[in-house]
Amino acid sequence: MKQGLSLRVSQHLALTPQLQQSIRLLQLSTLELSQEVEQMLDDNPFLEVTDDAAQREEFGTATADSRTDDEPAETYSAPSSSAESEPADTASDAPGDTDSVLPDSWDGDGTTEMAPDDSEWGGDAPARNHNDGDTQLDATELARQQESMTAYLHRQALSLRLSEVDRAALSFLIESLNDDGYLEDSLAELAAGLAGEDLEELEDLQQRFEVALRLLQSLEPTGVGARNLAECLMLQLRAQPIDEVVQTALAICAQPMDLLARRDIKRLVQLCHDSEVRVRKAIALIQRLDPKPGRRFVDVERNVVVPDVIVTQIGRGPNPRFRVQLNADVMPRLRVHDMYASALKASKGASGAGLQQRLQEARWFIKNIQQRFDTILRVSNAIVERQKNFFVHGELAMRPLVLREIADELGLHESTISRVTTAKYMATPFGTYELKYFFGSALGTETGGNASSTAVRALIKQFVASESLKKPLSDNQISEMLKEQGIECARRTVAKYRESLRIAPANLRKAL
Repeated sequence: MKQGLSLRVSQHLALTPQLQQSIRLLQLSTLELSQEVEQMLDDNPFLEVTDDAAQREEFGTATADSRTDDEPAETYSAPSSSAESEPADTASDAPGDTDSVLPDSWDGDGTTEMAPDDSEWGGDAPARNHNDGDTQLDATELARQQESMTAYLHRQALSLRLSEVDRAALSFLIESLNDDGYLEDSLAELAAGLAGEDLEELEDLQQRFEVALRLLQSLEPTGVGARNLAECLMLQLRAQPIDEVVQTALAICAQPMDLLARRDIKRLVQLCHDSEVRVRKAIALIQRLDPKPGRRFVDVERNVVVPDVIVTQIGRGPNPRFRVQLNADVMPRLRVHDMYASALKASKGASGAGLQQRLQEARWFIKNIQQRFDTILRVSNAIVERQKNFFVHGELAMRPLVLREIADELGLHESTISRVTTAKYMATPFGTYELKYFFGSALGTETGGNASSTAVRALIKQFVASESLKKPLSDNQISEMLKEQGIECARRTVAKYRESLRIAPANLRKAL
């Protein structure tokens, strides 16, 4: 084997730490970005939040490495004006009737390009909701101000005249309920957990728990303390005035629940030995009951969607124009701390090398956030330009659109567009939508054109909303109706779209 030397020329992309941070910030949602900013404020002493709108740093082609100490400190801030205020500058020159608008303090040109083929980089920061001040409450805190189910039941139990042992047994059962108000463990299991191997105490506890369970099931909300769905429904039915329909409903609940779930009228008529009319009335009565009586007390975290981009219509007429602007409320006000930067400039020697690096990190963080909002605005402007019919006529006028079209138009990579459109929201005259909502596959038409899958879903929803309750439309019938509209859509595709819209099949819609 002979040794030799050879020359080889190749190109490769080097992802610097700054570029990695830029990619990661780009795909963060608004809440995740807020958490990232707070983390950086805690870690980097050179970064601070400002309440005043200051001029944005003009980076241009210069890098942070080539900046001298005599240059002014970097600042990135969002104005205090509302989204409806008239903007001063535009960030892109996209053709058409859309205006790309940035807040007053924004001077970026929106020309920053992301590196291609960078899908391996990402961030996994969890979303959190942050308050602007101690006096403001988020949705979760407001929900937690409501009385819990256990507290509500304990308060009712105080009005009962019980011995201390029975009161303790009732309290134990209340604390054993799940969030839906059901008692998942059997009385024997609960008693065994307390009594252990003492058989005499085990028998006594079971008797106490049986009495306590009857007391628990007499409290509000009706149906609480049930051990299964059938018992929950029967408790609510027994609380109503007993008549023929209620008796039939009780008989239905005594049957297997899958018959009720399938609305198997014929089988229920046979088992209950009743008429079909009364069985249907009983099913309608059961449908009005609450299958989860404790669910109303659960603290459900409400995730408020804050739009990143706001689209407003300018003027009236057959060809309206639309203004695209960033939401100033989601843009952090950041700048480099002037006092610390001046102190570092005055210091000399190797001791300031570490601090110089932190100052550089603060500058790059501000620049990357600017770049993030520049890219979001450019992509949003391109979406509004291509989906203008949606903003005029609604989702029925949505046109097919894929990520590559926007990527080719803006000169970005397709993975970059995917990051920009994930977990970013746009407020439109028809509501707030994720940017990915405006992208949809194409379905062929008889004229040779294409129809958006989003528009087809809207059309299916419209067909179902106007159907006869006695004769609901089947998937085949909907497919034929779409063909009459010139849209080629197979039955399986209709079924897939219907399920994505959470519309029940025809047989269940008829029973409902």
